[in-house]
Amino acid sequence: MRLDRLGDEGEGIAESDTDTGSEGDTIMFEIELHRLRHDELIRRAETERRVREAVRVRRAARRGTAARGAEPESHTRRRSWFARTA
Repeated sequence: MRLDRLGDEGEGIAESDTDTGSEGDTIMFEIELHRLRHDELIRRAETERRVREAVRVRRAARRGTAARGAEPESHTRRRSWFARTA
C-alpha cells in the first residue's frame, strides 16, 4: 500500500474529526484568550509605571545633588583682577 498524501489510506478524514468543537468550547477559548491578553496588558502597564518611577527618582536625585552643590562647575577660566606684567 503506497501513501502519497495524508488521508489516502482512510479515504479522507472522518467528519467527526473535522468538528472543531461546540459553540461553548469556542466561547471558552475566546474568554481564555481575553484573559491572557488582559494579563499581558497589566504586566506591560506595571513595567511602564516602574520605569516612570525610576526616571522620576533619578531626576529628583540629580536635582537634589545640584541644589546642594556650592557652585556650578565652569569650563572657562576666571579672569584675573590684576593686569599681567610685561
